Amino acid sequence: MAKVTSVMRRYATPGGPFERPSSRRDDAMRAPVVLMVSGGADSTALLVLAATSELDIDDGRGVARIARERLHVLHVNHQLRGLDAQEDEEFVRELSERFGIPCDVVSVDVRALAGQADGNVENTGREVRYRAANRLANKLSEEFGTPRSAARILTAHTANDRAETFFMNAIRGSGPSGLSSIPRRRNRIVRPLLDRTHEELCDLLRMRGIVWREDDTNRDTRYLRSYVRHEVMPVVERRNPRVVSSLTATCDILGDEDSYMTQAATRTFRDLVRRSSDGMVALDAARLGACDVAIARRVVRMAILGICPGARIEARHVAQVLSLVARGSGSASIPMGCDARVEYGLLFLRTAAPAGSVSPAWLEVPGRLELGDGRAVVARLAQVPAGSKAPEVARAHSREWGKASVMLDAASCAVDPVHGGRLWVDAPAPGDVLCPLGMHGQSKKLSDLLNEARIPAAERGAVPVLRTSPTGRVVWVAGVRPDEGARCTPDTRTVVELTLLERQDPRP
Repeated sequence: MAKVTSVMRRYATPGGPFERPSSRRDDAMRAPVVLMVSGGADSTALLVLAATSELDIDDGRGVARIARERLHVLHVNHQLRGLDAQEDEEFVRELSERFGIPCDVVSVDVRALAGQADGNVENTGREVRYRAANRLANKLSEEFGTPRSAARILTAHTANDRAETFFMNAIRGSGPSGLSSIPRRRNRIVRPLLDRTHEELCDLLRMRGIVWREDDTNRDTRYLRSYVRHEVMPVVERRNPRVVSSLTATCDILGDEDSYMTQAATRTFRDLVRRSSDGMVALDAARLGACDVAIARRVVRMAILGICPGARIEARHVAQVLSLVARGSGSASIPMGCDARVEYGLLFLRTAAPAGSVSPAWLEVPGRLELGDGRAVVARLAQVPAGSKAPEVARAHSREWGKASVMLDAASCAVDPVHGGRLWVDAPAPGDVLCPLGMHGQSKKLSDLLNEARIPAAERGAVPVLRTSPTGRVVWVAGVRPDEGARCTPDTRTVVELTLLERQDPRP
C-alpha cells in the first residue's frame, strides 16, 4: 500500500520540536546502503556524492553524510554490449576501489532471459537489477545485524529521468500513478538525486576531473525513453526551458495525492470484500457502484492485482468491470485469464483455479456442478416419505453412502422447498468456521476439521465447501462432514440431497 507523506515528513528538518525519539534511528545509521552504479554520468555522480558529500536517503536524518562503512556498490553487467559492457564493469570496479567502497558485480545474459519471458529486454534488465540489489541488501543486513527494512538501495534517477518518464507514461496512456512518474522512495529504494538535473551532475564530475562511461544505445530512438529524450524533450524545452523543474514539482504533487487516494481506496476495498480465496475475490457490487468513480477504479485495480499480480491492467479493462457493476449483471474477460462477473449482488473476480483446486461457482438445486477434475457435486430436492421421520431417513442415507452424500434440511440450507435455489461451492478459506454435525453446536475451525480428517495441507484446496452464499455459512464440507445447523429435524419436510461424485463414478 502507498505510504501517505505527512507535512512533517515532507517539510520538517530533522531534530525539529515535534520529532519523536525513535529506537529505529540507531539501526538506520548502521544499516547498509547499496549504490546501483552502471558507470554512466548519473550513477558515477551518485557514487561520488555518497562517498564525499551529503545526501538525503530518507532515513530520518535529512541531508547528511553516509558513513563509508555502510556503502556498497552494485554493478549489473547485462552482457548486451560485448566489450563495452566489460569495460563498464572494469570502470565501476576501479572507481569503487578509488573511493574505498566494496563492489559486487552480477553478470546476467539479459537478452536470453528476456527471450524466455515476453521478449522485452528493457523490462527484464530492470527486474534483474532490482532483484540483485534486494538480494545484496538482504545479505548485507544480515552481516550488519540490522533489520532489512532499515537498508537503503540508492538509484541515480534525476529530474530529467522523471520528466522523461512523465511523458513516456502520458504517451502510453496512464492514470495519476503513472503520471506521478518516478517516486522519491518505494520501500527501501530511494532516489536522492531527483532534484538534480543530468547537466548539473555532469558539471560536478567535470569539476572534479572524473570521467564516466557513455552507452551508445541511449541514442537509439527506437526505444521510447530515447525517443522522448532526443525528440520530445528538446521541443518542449524550447517552449519552456524550465520544464524539467516544473515537472518535478508536478510529479511530487501527483505522487502525494496518488498515495492519499490509494490509502483511501485500500480502506474501501477492505470494506467491500465479502469473500476471498486463492484466485478469487468477491466485492459488494451495490456498494462499489455507489462509490466515487475515482475510488471505484482503484478498488477494481487492487482486486485484480490481488488475485493476478502480473496482470497489465489498462483503463479500458477497469471500465469494463465498472460497466458490469453499473448494469448489475454480466461478465467480461480481463488480462491474464482473469474473469469478472456480477451476479447475486456481488462482483466476482477470478483467475483460473490451480490444478486440483476447486474453482468457485454456484450449484443449482436441483442440479449438477462439474468441478473440472473429473469430479462433480450433485444436488436434488426430495420430500420426506409420509410416515417417516427426516432424521432417521438422513441417518439411513448416510449409512448407505458414507461421507460421499448427505441429506440436509432444505430451509436450513436457504433452499426453497418448491422452487429450489443455489448453493455456493468453493475451496476452504482462512478463517472458515462451522459447527460439525455431532459436536452439539460447538464450533470448530475448518482447518482443524480437515486436519482431524487427515487431509494433507497440499490437498485441501481440492475439498469442495458448500455454503448458503459466497458470504454465507458452511452447510457441508464435501466428503468430510455437514454443519449441525443444516441437519434434518423432526419438522423437516423437504431435504436437499448433496452428493460428491468422484472421478468416473457411475452414480447419477
